[in-house]
Amino acid sequence: MCGGGVTMGNVPVLKPREVVDILGGLGFIEVRQRGSHKQFRHADGRCTTVPFHPGRDLSPILLRQIAKDIDMTMDNFLRFRR
Repeated sequence: MCGGGVTMGNVPVLKPREVVDILGGLGFIEVRQRGSHKQFRHADGRCTTVPFHPGRDLSPILLRQIAKDIDMTMDNFLRFRR
């Protein structure tokens, strides 16, 4: 381990559009947008927010938080990537 015990493993850096596509494949729908942040909700009540800043990718830390928000492991979340 390095950097104080924090490792990113094999978590990729994704574009916001890719994350939105994954969420859509999992049955999430966009329920609102406030500024550059899009909010998604599933029929079972799970929800998350994806920042949508032009030209900016989502960091591994943020991807982990999105997966946690929707009660999925990072591996399961990434399996829905196209």
